[in-house]
Amino acid sequence: MTKLIGCLAAGIVLSSSFCLSAQQASHPADKLDFEVAGEHLKIDPVDPQIAAALKQVSAERIRANITRLVEFNNRSTLGSTETDLKPGTGVLAAADWIKAQFESIGKECGGCLDVSFDESLEQPGQGFNGGPPRILKPTLLRNVVAVMKGADLIAAKRMYLVTGHYDTRETDVLDTHDPAPGANDDASGTAVSLEAARVLSKLKFPATIVFVTVAGEEQGLNGSRHLAQRARKEGWELEGVLNNDIVGGDTTPGDMLQSKRRVRVFSEGIPAAAAPEQIRQIVNIGAENETPSRELARAILAVGRTYFGTSFAPVMELRLDRFLRGGDHRSFSEEGFAAVRFTEWRENFDHQHQHVRVENGKQYGDLLQFDDFNYIAQVARLNLATLATLASSPGVPQHVQVLTSNLDNDTILRWDPPSNPTPSVKYQIVWRETAANDWQYGVDAARYAGPEPNSARMPVSKDNVFFGLRTCTKNGICSQAVAPVPSRE
Repeated sequence: MTKLIGCLAAGIVLSSSFCLSAQQASHPADKLDFEVAGEHLKIDPVDPQIAAALKQVSAERIRANITRLVEFNNRSTLGSTETDLKPGTGVLAAADWIKAQFESIGKECGGCLDVSFDESLEQPGQGFNGGPPRILKPTLLRNVVAVMKGADLIAAKRMYLVTGHYDTRETDVLDTHDPAPGANDDASGTAVSLEAARVLSKLKFPATIVFVTVAGEEQGLNGSRHLAQRARKEGWELEGVLNNDIVGGDTTPGDMLQSKRRVRVFSEGIPAAAAPEQIRQIVNIGAENETPSRELARAILAVGRTYFGTSFAPVMELRLDRFLRGGDHRSFSEEGFAAVRFTEWRENFDHQHQHVRVENGKQYGDLLQFDDFNYIAQVARLNLATLATLASSPGVPQHVQVLTSNLDNDTILRWDPPSNPTPSVKYQIVWRETAANDWQYGVDAARYAGPEPNSARMPVSKDNVFFGLRTCTKNGICSQAVAPVPSRE
């Protein structure tokens, strides 16, 4: 005890069983292996083409698109079975209008968009999350899909997708006639897809970008499930899905807790479709936050730092979704694709899934007056910058492994090149302390080139950090990282 008090009095750095002098504690030899092996990760460079594109995003156009969607009165997916809707209203009329918007954009870019309906006939069945059925008879469902094929013959096989759902609901999820404007949930997300298509269609990218609006979300994610299963069946090389749902920046008079400088990014941890042995491995090495969807979320954080600084920030939420709620990114996650959800910082549930009314002086309903179109424009810019960055990157490296056959303090990584990459791929190793959530350090993999091609041996203990590997172009445009899987081979 006397020694401990003496250490404290002298301003000496303490350990649990001994203390070091201030001179010893500040000695360079006391720097940790993961600190000296690389550099603090710098903000990725701005791409002039992407920066210029962000300036083209129009809050007024977003307002116009949401206003038009609200005019369809009730966009319930179940409305496709009704014959007594007022002409020009309902979900099918909305689908036709959205398709026409994508086709108009495609015409302006010389046919760069392949626009189509992705249709399914949904059958009656169990309700969402085991609740009461939300489809009572066979119901036509139409997703609207616009594909902008990549300009590089090889890289075009890689795909990145942005989506929002255009269907709406009233308090009664089976109601197809009473007003269900859905200005925020989810005309806001639909408007993001439309605006991203309008702006990005003026540019060319190596990889393919898919702009989507889906139906059936309110009935149980039916539209996105159909599209995700189609993507899996047809072998789409889908490396990232951005779902925008409730990104209207609800503006309720008197609410002082809403943040217009943040948007939440939700992503899956342990994959729902993971086999028991895969789950055991994830838990054993503490890799619950190293899934492809979490790595996609970290890539979005990097894009936010590059193009927004502190003016607008994506915030990584370590959850698949909010309590008691679900979203279309879940459908893609369940099929094994990296997918995230963007949602405003603070939702107002008086303006979601509500019968439009005034009660005790309070306005209920998802009305146009509560949307913040400048906020939606910021969310659109973040989506646009992310899509453009990833579609310009060489793609994610494949089969990334960390060798665990020996007990040592080095880390050996090895990998395969990206599937259908762009030329001149550079590899960057990134890492962070196990208590940190975002990448902290990075180094060119060539600095620690291993004895085999596409391998690296680093003087850093794999027990103390999480590693990732990403690809970059010579101009510093990078993919999302891939976490290594343990291997003893």
